[in-house]
Amino acid sequence: MSSVPPPEHVRSTFGLREIEPVSLGDDWDGGWRLNNVVLSPVGDHARAAWSAKVRESLSVDGARVAKPVRATDGRYVVSGWRADAYMEGSPEPRHDEVVSLSVRLHAALARLEKPRFITQPPVAPFSDIDVFVAADRAAWEPVPLRDPRRTGLLDMSKPEIEKSLDLLKHLGEQRKPVNLPGQLVHGDLFGTVLFAQTEAPGITDINPYWRPVPWAAAVVVVDSLSWGGADEGLIERWDAMQEWPQMLLRALMFRVAVHALHPRSTSSALTGLERTAEQVLMLL
Repeated sequence: MSSVPPPEHVRSTFGLREIEPVSLGDDWDGGWRLNNVVLSPVGDHARAAWSAKVRESLSVDGARVAKPVRATDGRYVVSGWRADAYMEGSPEPRHDEVVSLSVRLHAALARLEKPRFITQPPVAPFSDIDVFVAADRAAWEPVPLRDPRRTGLLDMSKPEIEKSLDLLKHLGEQRKPVNLPGQLVHGDLFGTVLFAQTEAPGITDINPYWRPVPWAAAVVVVDSLSWGGADEGLIERWDAMQEWPQMLLRALMFRVAVHALHPRSTSSALTGLERTAEQVLMLL
């Protein structure tokens, strides 16, 4: 989230001169509304440009998709900012609807090729994107976060870091082999869906990962249980998905690894993950 409004040269390049930006808070990734356009800060140029290009022509059954607004020179991203057409709505605790949306979204994304940047490892100096890349790999590699101290990703002075790492190790020991194909999935749908009364849910962005479709739904469930106030029955209501317990386990490992690696992680976030871990471990 950016507390600083988009600079004048960015607004001008998107054709938004002399329009006062209004903060949208946590919505739209900390974006700013300028009439019918939202300018949002981006963490990674390649991923933001990819998302904009995909959303430009994407159609998802029963969903609204934020369409990108190109700059006057045709670019999707200008000086670390992207532009999208504004959609009405705000996040709401409609957890089952978000999981259902995940299924429909990934049916629409099924034919996309793997972006080249997805295979790139974290590289110093580490950004927020590197944290999520490393956390994603930790959920699937044989030894989670094998040597994060050497890479410089892990700050051992952080409060409760050992607790996070112990939980990650314990979860990793419960994994069993799975044989599901990967495809392009949205790995943070919980944080990018807006609801506006009876309108179809709106998707503001796509954060790309190459994993099985049920894993992406499992991330929604883990987020909803840990921080969204979802009821415990959410897990059971979607247990028809393939390899569901193992997908939940890996989604949980992903979020625990993010907590261990992210410099702004909080103790309350870990408390939510521990609570979710109790429920997931009962399924295994």
